[in-house]
Amino acid sequence: MWRLKIAKGGPWLKSGNSHIGRETWEFDQDFGSKEEREAVDSAREEFKKNRFQMRHSSDILARTQLAKENGFSLDLQRTKDESPLVINSSTVSEILRKALNYFSAIQAHDGHWPGDFPGPLFTTATMIIVLYVTESLSSTLSSEHCKEICRYLYNRQNMDGGWGLHTEGESSMLSTALNYTALRLLGENIDDGPDMSMLKARKWIHDHGGATMIPILGKVWLSVLGVSEWSGVNPIPPELFLLPSWVPIQPGRLWSHFRMAFIPMSYLYGKKFVGPITRLVMSLREELHIHPYKKIDWKQARKLCAKEDVYNPHTWLQECLSDCLYSFGEPLLTRWPISYMRKKALQQVAEFLKYEDENSQYICIGAAQKALSMLCCWIEKSNSDAFKRHLARVADFLWIGEDGMKVRVCAGQLWDVAFAVQAILACNIAEEYRSTLKKAHDFIKASQIMDNPSGDFSRKYRHISKGGWGFQVADQGWQVSDCTAEALMVFLMLSKFSSDIESDQMETCRLYDAVNVLLSLQNPNGGYGTWELARTYPWMEIFNMTEIYADIMVEHQYVECTSSVMQALALFREKYPCHRKDEIDQCIRGATEFIEKLQNDDGSWFGSWGICFTYGTWFAIEGLSAVGQSYGNSTCIRKACKFLLTKQLKNGGWGESHLSSRTKAYTNLDRDKSHIVNTAWAMLALMKAGQVERDPTPLHKAARLIISMQLGNGDFPQEEMIGSFLKNGPLCYMAYRNIFPIWALGEYQRLVLQCDLQRPTF
Repeated sequence: MWRLKIAKGGPWLKSGNSHIGRETWEFDQDFGSKEEREAVDSAREEFKKNRFQMRHSSDILARTQLAKENGFSLDLQRTKDESPLVINSSTVSEILRKALNYFSAIQAHDGHWPGDFPGPLFTTATMIIVLYVTESLSSTLSSEHCKEICRYLYNRQNMDGGWGLHTEGESSMLSTALNYTALRLLGENIDDGPDMSMLKARKWIHDHGGATMIPILGKVWLSVLGVSEWSGVNPIPPELFLLPSWVPIQPGRLWSHFRMAFIPMSYLYGKKFVGPITRLVMSLREELHIHPYKKIDWKQARKLCAKEDVYNPHTWLQECLSDCLYSFGEPLLTRWPISYMRKKALQQVAEFLKYEDENSQYICIGAAQKALSMLCCWIEKSNSDAFKRHLARVADFLWIGEDGMKVRVCAGQLWDVAFAVQAILACNIAEEYRSTLKKAHDFIKASQIMDNPSGDFSRKYRHISKGGWGFQVADQGWQVSDCTAEALMVFLMLSKFSSDIESDQMETCRLYDAVNVLLSLQNPNGGYGTWELARTYPWMEIFNMTEIYADIMVEHQYVECTSSVMQALALFREKYPCHRKDEIDQCIRGATEFIEKLQNDDGSWFGSWGICFTYGTWFAIEGLSAVGQSYGNSTCIRKACKFLLTKQLKNGGWGESHLSSRTKAYTNLDRDKSHIVNTAWAMLALMKAGQVERDPTPLHKAARLIISMQLGNGDFPQEEMIGSFLKNGPLCYMAYRNIFPIWALGEYQRLVLQCDLQRPTF
């Protein structure tokens, strides 16, 4: 049985905070009772049976183990009381107590809430390819690992035989070709899998033009494996790295996540690296392509992309530039003496990647980037200590649920904890959960980034990080604007709530460091991006080569990040009114103007990191309210409330589809289904905007829906994806199904029921 290990180190690992937040799984054949193993098997079978109706796992393996460790009996069965329920402060307290008892029970001993973080369905496959090419597959993954990864890939296969870009997506060539390849590398035969899965996958690939139709990211990986040719890839010249930093197309000026994928891809392209051509690779050449391998026109193939994958088509300018680089630039750059530039560029890129590896403790900024950087590290020196440190961090990305084992895009330890604390503090019964809050406080404190990146970090295109917080663990070292803001806000809230929890108080200088990070990240337009300042121009998006994502080239500014910073600085200003007063005042004014200008005509805001208009509008209202705006004095807030009320469903909830992010138009879930997290966001926004005083009826309806969805053990059901990434990449935040219903009901009890307003029954 699989065992979840928290905050454990190991060989070749370093940590600046005793590995706090680290989550790894190990297989222990003696772990767990017979009943527990049977329960796990039952959960797996149940997921497999219903996987096309409910696409997401519920993290049963992790939550069951955590609940047991915390002495909580985790009954997976839902029990529903059919008797009428009077909604008053007392009954809501009991509902919240049940929810908080459960949520506290699944908190890890180091203070965070472990969980899956599913994203793109091709991420697992890319890691398998790297391990295969570097001949590290069997030494890194046991037979039990391989068994569970195969389970996951088969469970995520669509009925038509393909795999989507994400778990709710229609089949795409990128995920289908790469996942088929991964299954073969893991030892599956061409006719293996339940219901002829491999045969169906191969048929889907052939029916859609073969693997030459894969987007550029897939072309790179198949070329690395030796299943495609580098001559079938549009140029990714590493020489761009030699350009001065003021040139807009210098890779160091690109958005951090894209930069950390583009640069190692340019290294692989510049090297034209190909792994060992094994018998399996030779077989895959025949299995994945519809034409004989030696007869494929690779020059033509580099322009091909399946229509199912194209979200962001290439511009004519990009096509012209690629043609010129392919026909003239690449032949020139590979000939002496100009080839010296390539050699120099590859050397500088390798040094850059080494710097990033060391400063992120080999975790890197995300799973996709780690796979690329790890491969480049191996190419530089296959038996190096650096590569061993990379291999040791593969476990940080592996997660197992009832759906199997996958490579997570990353983890969101800090982010979830910051929201969780705010949700608990919103409840009138928060005093009962002081130990939960204390552990969360200690986790956040230990997760602050204590130093800037090493050396002259600005020359390595890094921003200051000292005092900031990242999305996941401190060892990774990448500060994020809204994570820093939410963490700072939590400390300020806890200092008001209880001196006992703050007994081991944060030094004031550390709070000042956090403010320094926030002030340094504001852009000239007043808005905030994620990791860094915008370094290049919006028009650079015309060179987006990914085909599958939008807005990937530039560090854009977002309503969510801007709002989080506004809220944090407004709260900080209350406690420390004299610290950098003028700068904070100016920052808040600029951020306010940015959010107001970003509002859509219908009153909504587009959310880029959650789904979607509900999420963005909630953040906007929270931010504007934090600086004194209200329904009475703000046209923006009045329009926003009108927008939200028009989207409420007949059952009292809200339910927004991930298609809203893709199409940039509000789209309900199928059959007008509600979503518990969307409903909670809308409730929080309306309550913040004073809906209680105007008409609490919409809030009563929404609260009634959330209460009716609670399970017998205090949990809430896992539903559709609720996170978003680059408009075409939905994400699933597992803890959101607990955090936001608790938060919304806590505020509902405090603001609505205690005002002795209308109390509905059902």
